[in-house]
Amino acid sequence: MTVEAPERRGTTVVADRAVQRIAEQVVSGLGGVGGAARRILGVPLGADDPEQPANVTARVRDGRIRLAVELSVDYPDPVSRTTRAARERLVRDVGEMTGLVVDRVDITVTALHSDRSRERSLA
Repeated sequence: MTVEAPERRGTTVVADRAVQRIAEQVVSGLGGVGGAARRILGVPLGADDPEQPANVTARVRDGRIRLAVELSVDYPDPVSRTTRAARERLVRDVGEMTGLVVDRVDITVTALHSDRSRERSLA
């Protein structure tokens, strides 16, 4: 069996959509975060729902990943600590799963959810 030199084997391309799905799974496994309503021109299409997955947009260019994440945070969890933990987990896990470098993660917190707001939405 002949082993080809690395430069002759070809390249592996990871699609934006694949990275997006991986990042969505990573975020869904985090505690203290929930989903965000889809938005068009800043106007929410529906309500922010802690039971729905976060909105993630991924862009892969030159072996580097940029993520934009919209999510909600459970109240009274500290927003800065929650988003920092989400960012660190995304960088680590998405990087490990794709073999690419995650060089930027922008997080937008669209809502804070408390047990009380969940009770109101169920009623």
